[in-house]
Amino acid sequence: MALAEYRGDEIVILALPRGGVVLGYEIAKSLHAPLDLVITRKIGYPGNEECAVAAVAEDGHMICDSFGISHIDQEWLNLQAEREMAEAGRRRQVYLKGREPLPVAGKVAIIVDDGVATGLTILLAIMELKHRNPKKIVVAVPVSSASAAERIRADADEMVVLEVPQNFLAVGEHYEQFPQLDDEDVIRLMRLAEGMQE
Repeated sequence: MALAEYRGDEIVILALPRGGVVLGYEIAKSLHAPLDLVITRKIGYPGNEECAVAAVAEDGHMICDSFGISHIDQEWLNLQAEREMAEAGRRRQVYLKGREPLPVAGKVAIIVDDGVATGLTILLAIMELKHRNPKKIVVAVPVSSASAAERIRADADEMVVLEVPQNFLAVGEHYEQFPQLDDEDVIRLMRLAEGMQE
């Protein structure tokens, strides 16, 4: 396993829901580590929801694609940011029932997602975690675009990525099966993860 060196360290696995939760659960199980969520939301380009122009966190922090943002109406962006912040808050309440985030200060925080296209949601997750003073931030993903991997490596302490294809188009293309998780799937996995820690 690519993250085996962290087994035994004080670590917290932080998955980006929904897509990262299955992988986050499997990594947490393998490393005997607690699983938590870091909830950042993508704001897609108008007419191309899959391609992120910005990402927003629960607390309103936002990062934007510097090129794309110059072509976006600010009022539209603010409206989308409010909508995605509300969705992030809803997800925290539904998935974790108001449970406080696990402490990461002085620990290795491993951020997990199912793949990275633009990297904005993970870059924002890194920023959010830095405020919580982890000893080290590791990003672990199966697949990433080359441009996103470069940006993430500049911000995280380490990036573990299994595949950086030359012609990256979308995360889903690198899976034989790429089912979309729903809220119930996430709730079930988070409960299972909690049970592992008892």
